[in-house]
Amino acid sequence: MVVMVLGANSDSAKAVARKFASAEHADLYLASRDMETLTITATDLEIRYGVKAKTMRFDAADWDSHHSFYENLDPKPDGVVVAFGYLGAQEKAQTNFGEALRIMEINYLGAVSILEAIASDFERRGHGFVIAFSSVAGERGRQSNYIYGSAKGAFTVYLSGLRNRLSRRGVHVMTVLPGFIRSRMTEGMDLPERLTATPEEVAEDVYRGYRRKRDIVYTKWFWRWIMVIIKWIPEAVFKRLRL
Repeated sequence: MVVMVLGANSDSAKAVARKFASAEHADLYLASRDMETLTITATDLEIRYGVKAKTMRFDAADWDSHHSFYENLDPKPDGVVVAFGYLGAQEKAQTNFGEALRIMEINYLGAVSILEAIASDFERRGHGFVIAFSSVAGERGRQSNYIYGSAKGAFTVYLSGLRNRLSRRGVHVMTVLPGFIRSRMTEGMDLPERLTATPEEVAEDVYRGYRRKRDIVYTKWFWRWIMVIIKWIPEAVFKRLRL
């Protein structure tokens, strides 16, 4: 098995790569922009698990390169993990459209661009799996991160349609909806301890969902029920909340 991890320098992506290397003995394509860090990760995986880990530069916002990036892979992967993302700054994005555009480019447009290239190949082969990280932030807009949330919400809808398209060809598309994760992206944020997952916990949930062919995986599991409650709050009440 060959698994490609896009955004492989994120803490959750590294944990997922370790899980597939240890549990499936999968060879890996590790793709990100920071090649120096990526090389360290690849070397560790090869030594620790005895797998092949090839590094490559990938920029989610460089759409023009995505088709050739994927076409040049040999062999093509059996599965893809889409783990890149950009939280951005909500207040900055409200007054600086460049920041808002970057949030949307990376979290939605870049993900759609590379996944369409991958989907066409998997569809033709009748084989493959996609594990893509969206977010519970996309389930309902909140004033604290509604631009990021809108991009993730769009991505969640996209993945639903992609799953509908590819399922008849034997391709599994799994949407991962994390809540809070203790990582570099959230460093410095005051996160509620009991509601926050470690990257290793996220990887366990992702791998369990992959093995069970889940369509949607919340991590931690209780975020499914937290979001049910949040989505049920009437709009007249919700708009008065400071979330």
